[in-house]
Amino acid sequence: MKNSLITFVLVSMLAASCSEEDALRRAAATITADELRSYTMTLAADSFMGRKPFSPGEAVTVGYLAGELEKIGFRPAFGDSWFQSVPMTEISTRVDGPVSVMAAGRRLDLSAPDDIAIESPSQKTLIEIKDMPMVFCGFGIVAPEYGWDDYRDIDVRGKCAVVLINDPGLYTGDTTLFKGRQMTYYGRWTYKYDEAARQGASAILIIHETLGAGYDYSIPRKSSISSGLYMERTQGETAPCDVCGWLNAEAAAELFSALGYSVENLRREACKKEWHGFGMAAAITMKLENTHTRNTSVNVAGILPGTKKPDECVVIEGHWDHFGIGEAENGDSIYNGAVDNGTTMAWAFEIGEAFASLPKQPERSVILFFPTAEEQGLLGSSWFTAHPPVAPENIIACFNNDMMLPIGRMKEIMVTGYGQSELDDMLAEAVAKQGRYILPDPTPETGMYFRSDHFPFALIGVPSLFARGNCDSREHGKEWAAEREREYLTRMYHKPADNYYPSMDFEGISEDAKAAFEVAWRIATSDIRPRWKSGSEFANIRPVVY
Repeated sequence: MKNSLITFVLVSMLAASCSEEDALRRAAATITADELRSYTMTLAADSFMGRKPFSPGEAVTVGYLAGELEKIGFRPAFGDSWFQSVPMTEISTRVDGPVSVMAAGRRLDLSAPDDIAIESPSQKTLIEIKDMPMVFCGFGIVAPEYGWDDYRDIDVRGKCAVVLINDPGLYTGDTTLFKGRQMTYYGRWTYKYDEAARQGASAILIIHETLGAGYDYSIPRKSSISSGLYMERTQGETAPCDVCGWLNAEAAAELFSALGYSVENLRREACKKEWHGFGMAAAITMKLENTHTRNTSVNVAGILPGTKKPDECVVIEGHWDHFGIGEAENGDSIYNGAVDNGTTMAWAFEIGEAFASLPKQPERSVILFFPTAEEQGLLGSSWFTAHPPVAPENIIACFNNDMMLPIGRMKEIMVTGYGQSELDDMLAEAVAKQGRYILPDPTPETGMYFRSDHFPFALIGVPSLFARGNCDSREHGKEWAAEREREYLTRMYHKPADNYYPSMDFEGISEDAKAAFEVAWRIATSDIRPRWKSGSEFANIRPVVY
């Protein structure tokens, strides 16, 4: 009798396990290339007007997202609302006349935006700078854990700091210097702007270099001629520099040549810990006019409540915003953002549909989250993580994506930020069933881990995954895939050419969505809490819960 009972229990457990796995497979099968195509085609349509916050395109976009969330069976995530207000200030900066630099007695006139790309996050309406001293500050980094301080023994208060992009590890080949070729957050332009403000600088200019930035000069150029969105600052926060911007490589070379320096030589020297910044014997003059509009954009999110632990959740996210209607190229002025980020929103919806199709809802809640203002510096996701609909410690994991190229099935799945958390290992198991392998990001110097909406989640201690097939085409191989990515980055990224094209192949994104769904399902239907790996800079942000 005892043996019969044990056998019955084992058989029942096995049957339950098989039933759950069958449910997983059936739900994953609802993720299709055709539906991914349909979502992307809609979200990248001209009728969405480029999906820019504070524009008519925002109302069209967020209304569509909320409607689709309801259609697939999710509920509003913010009480009885699909929307979370994100207060921001829109600032349009006009450069009045040329920007001039007196360098060793020689006057250089810089044309905005072609030579110098200038933005102003200041609340001032008029900014007049007259003969402001310029200071070269190396990489503009203060990193005590690396024993590094580019601002030591120099005073930039009330001056213009000039800095290099990225961090020293990229340019030396020394894997022990910062993180070698892998960009740290100290290499990001956002950090450099913030650090210059903390040091008391009134202006900061970053010398553009394509390898270190991860994109050509056209990207900051275009950003500077569009209005910028900024979070409203709280009392006690450090005010930003009045002027922030970039020098293109040619303008920087001309400026430093007039002073008797080579930018390349300075970059090599600035990679040495003992190197010191210096006053440039140069002064900059400019006049800016700012127009301010205070308004609120919205994050959009829906929730599928958990059955046993509804206060714990898994987040699936992809930003909804792009650049709206702007500078025309080849007769097209609508920045549709099909790949950035229509394909990811489609990916998120398909994962959400898969969850909603399960015969039994997961134990934990699932949140589909579409943040605003990613293109302006991760503003919507930063607001969400500061004001989440559940306790921050109950956000178990975040799955984010961005710029998913619809170029067919891939042998690999590329993990940006590989080695950060146990989510990598769970993903490896899932993609192995698809006959695929995990690939760490082959271009870590671009700092993509700090450039998308999972990053604010990581900053509050939430293990986060950013993974997509990108580098090794099943049909055409690695070189072909690399050429497709180069083509996108040079011809379409942040340009009106980022449109939906009938030739797009969504089969690879479908496989990516199925793999992410499986990992998210295993977390949502269990007590699993993925952990950060030792050595991750995010490992000690919140205590480990077992």
